[in-house]
Amino acid sequence: YVDNLKNYRSSIQHELERTRFPFEAVKDYSITWDGVAKNIFDFNSFGRELNKEGYYEEDLKRIVLNVNGELEKVDAVFKFVKNKMNWNEYKGILTEKGVKKAYQDETGNVAEINFILIAMLNKAGIKANPVLISTRENGVPVYPNRTVFNALIAAAEIDGKQILLDATSKFTSLNILPFPDLNWTGRLINKDGSSKEINLVPDKVSNENINLLVSINGQGKIVGSARIQKTDYEALNFRENKSSLQSERYLEKLESNLGGILIDDYKLSDDINLSSSIIESFSFLSNKHCDVIEGKIYIAPLLFYNDTKNPFVEDKRQMPIYFGFPKQEKYNINIEIPPGYKVESLPESVKVSTVDGIASFSINILSVGNKIQIAVTKEISKAIVSADYYDVLKDFFQQMINKENEKIVLSKV
Repeated sequence: YVDNLKNYRSSIQHELERTRFPFEAVKDYSITWDGVAKNIFDFNSFGRELNKEGYYEEDLKRIVLNVNGELEKVDAVFKFVKNKMNWNEYKGILTEKGVKKAYQDETGNVAEINFILIAMLNKAGIKANPVLISTRENGVPVYPNRTVFNALIAAAEIDGKQILLDATSKFTSLNILPFPDLNWTGRLINKDGSSKEINLVPDKVSNENINLLVSINGQGKIVGSARIQKTDYEALNFRENKSSLQSERYLEKLESNLGGILIDDYKLSDDINLSSSIIESFSFLSNKHCDVIEGKIYIAPLLFYNDTKNPFVEDKRQMPIYFGFPKQEKYNINIEIPPGYKVESLPESVKVSTVDGIASFSINILSVGNKIQIAVTKEISKAIVSADYYDVLKDFFQQMINKENEKIVLSKV
């Protein structure tokens, strides 16, 4: 839960601030952010490349031919550039071979790919500008500085609101950036040399909704079905992780992560529209998640989704706690108890939340006939939290883990 340790180390960095030569005006390189912006824009491999035309127009006409609305245009152009261009894994704020050659080769560095996106958006009538960023492993730009930035993204403007885009990843969508980009702030550069700060830290909650239908027999065997829906950064995280694994390997890993259950009939929702959520569904079997002792059955309410270890174990903390993005997990679990058994006891329903609403947890358990209905919500409302809240979060996580591991007890009628 730390973004980059180097962000919090004291250091000295030397930066050319200005030049003052006889009979020449003082030149601002990094006295102000506007000086930084103008200096970078004046590079041929930045400003000139960004303004180049004559290599994408025919494709653009076809892309926006039957597209109505500015947001739809942004989405259509963004998807085209993502699908056409392939990132060569090189970062940078300057082009290497140039946008025309990159477009022809269908491969380029960060600057080339996102310059192509920005140029096409502007030609389509959407105001778009580059945003200089320092990726998470590269540190943060805390004062006017030309050399701290190592990548750039695009900012499209509609009705005065910025939509952030990075076409180097095949799995991103509007305002959903690759995880390395989520590093404090970036710097939007206008053609006139002015600039403004852009917040890169997500504030929209990403969701994971888990629905389980479960039946248990008298020997503690669990059979059921699952439906899991992920949105925004939860969906991006899923797509990136799954893309690196073959289907069989992914299912093996999923079974392992869920406590050794056996998965069958796995299905994944249509993944073509990256703006939509991801939906997984599967059936499962487990002999490991109920304890049968002296005729009684003991069940953890979250079955194989319960947490068992507090991630915060140190007595003190100096670094902010980094969650990446605000997130909410919801669990709706319906358990059918075996014939000949009754509910002897249920964990008490509770709601726990921290000061300032940083984190919350609720669990509601209800017995209706031969079924147990469980609803659990976990939420982290901020992407990054001050170390001042460490003790609060440590205690919160422990309360949540303790509650998750209380048992439902079934006894024979």
